[in-house]
Amino acid sequence: MQSLIQNLTSDLLPSLLAESSLPNISWLPNSFNRPWVLWFLVLPVIGLYWIWNRRSHGVPIPIDHSKHGSGIVTRIFISLAESTPILVSMIVIWILAGPVILGKPTQKRAVTNIQFCVDISGSMTSRFGEGSRYDASMEAINSFLDFREGDAFGLSFFGNAVLHWCPLTTDTSAIRCSPPFMRPENAPPWFGGTSIGKALLSCRQLLMEQADGDRMIILVSDGASSDLSGGNDADIAKRCVEQGIKVFAIHIANSDAPAEIVNITSLTGGEVFNPGDPDSLADVFRQIDNMQKSEIEQTIAEQLDHFIPYAFLGLLLLGISLLSTFGLRYTPW
Repeated sequence: MQSLIQNLTSDLLPSLLAESSLPNISWLPNSFNRPWVLWFLVLPVIGLYWIWNRRSHGVPIPIDHSKHGSGIVTRIFISLAESTPILVSMIVIWILAGPVILGKPTQKRAVTNIQFCVDISGSMTSRFGEGSRYDASMEAINSFLDFREGDAFGLSFFGNAVLHWCPLTTDTSAIRCSPPFMRPENAPPWFGGTSIGKALLSCRQLLMEQADGDRMIILVSDGASSDLSGGNDADIAKRCVEQGIKVFAIHIANSDAPAEIVNITSLTGGEVFNPGDPDSLADVFRQIDNMQKSEIEQTIAEQLDHFIPYAFLGLLLLGISLLSTFGLRYTPW
């Protein structure tokens, strides 16, 4: 029998403890906001010592036909009842010390700042599918907003001038409502040309103001630009790379994309697309979404106030103390 007990304690018990998952004691705090307050616990500890070690517990007075408790059991229960107010005061001191616990680390989606740069020159009114090139572009942009929920979007229109219609924001309602207002048919005369270089540099300036997140420009145009010639394309690409900005271009025309735009996108880590119909245009935005995936950031666990379990325990002891006054107390009779 003795050998059997030894085998159980030496072999079986450790394996059971290893396989069992002990519950986490989540009510223990990690630290305190005001740890110096805990020094006041010395006073209730002295009070508890006095209750459990005092020699006299009242003056018994003999009264005929009366019953009263006596003995060690009665003394223990009465001492416990008298200890509850002091225990409540200890919990109050504990709460005043400000117990805190570490919250669970959370994951946060890193924001990508995406600036749409849309051409509204006269050529954008050309037929493309069931509508114009402008209509197809804005419809595809609105669909792209659904792919990238949580990112910050901005919208700029350009011709020979640049108009920043919507600042970078996670609220996409302004972009969704913008197509009727800046149609090429309604644009002022000075938007008639195509100055892609000016538009890219202006969008770059906006993205430089964003301190957090990745930066990306999506250029939608159907023409070439004279302000990209003479090495300006390489200079613009270099300035974008310095700010960590990728440029993606959608050349929404029957011709091939200009070589300058191809250079800018390749040098900044982006790509140029040449969709032939509205369905291909929608696929282009899906490809851009797959190429520029959002990163997940791990946030640091925050310190959280941890009062609730102690408050419940204090209320419980307070209720016990109140009930004990109906019978569990020392009296002189």
